[in-house]
Amino acid sequence: ELVGAVRGEHWERPALGLWSVRDLVGHTSRALLTIEAYLETPVDPAADVIDDPAGYWLAARASLADPTAVARRGREAGAALGPDPAAAVADLAARVTALVARTPDTSVLGTPVGPITLSAYLPTRIFELTVHSLDLARATGHGVPPDLAEPVGACLVMAAQMAQGRPQAADLLLALTGRRPLPPGFSVL
Repeated sequence: ELVGAVRGEHWERPALGLWSVRDLVGHTSRALLTIEAYLETPVDPAADVIDDPAGYWLAARASLADPTAVARRGREAGAALGPDPAAAVADLAARVTALVARTPDTSVLGTPVGPITLSAYLPTRIFELTVHSLDLARATGHGVPPDLAEPVGACLVMAAQMAQGRPQAADLLLALTGRRPLPPGFSVL
């Protein structure tokens, strides 16, 4: 819905960091594209399967979080959306939603950080889609869609799980309880 509300002149507006709105939408669309791609990636049967979303994020943070590479992939994905990004995203969402509906939750995906069950990987995609939907709403001047309330709650739980056992956990708890603001650049990712 948010992508469909972006008007022609807004696609090149600044959105997040170095990204334009188009780049941000491209990066966000990768949350869907990776489901499709990773379901087709062969999995080493001897590899340990990641069985929880926070475990995936911790593994991904260690190996996939190069900001330059993330920015490049977002720009490339934005360009790949073609002349009608909203239609491309709508088609992608329909295709991946149908794929997920017919795929057993116990299916194992081959990701760059190791195999993970579909049921553990999907919450990481919901996290990406939710956070970047909030980014897109802010960048385009739209309000937060009311149907994001439930996914935002799930994302808060996952963010807290990612912070557990790390020095940032205390900062996060103190900020959430109004004791002090988060330090500049704070992230659990």
